[in-house]
Amino acid sequence: MSDDSDDLSIGRLAVYSLGAAVAVLVVATTLIAVLQPSAGVSLAIAGVGLLGAVAAMGFVSKWMTRRAYGDDGDPKPGSDA
Repeated sequence: MSDDSDDLSIGRLAVYSLGAAVAVLVVATTLIAVLQPSAGVSLAIAGVGLLGAVAAMGFVSKWMTRRAYGDDGDPKPGSDA
């Protein structure tokens, strides 16, 4: 089996993107535990943490995909590219 670093592994993509999301959620949870804010502020921190987790997953998956396949941009509708 070839160990080509440019190949996109779906398993590696899933692990890295979920790892990034977990890291963001750990930061949000730590902030809530350390600061012990009121219920409303805790809810806001949790909401921002969830949005940050989704954004981190998107960033990591896009970065890994572009690294593997290059950044050719979006093909135009109707083209064979």
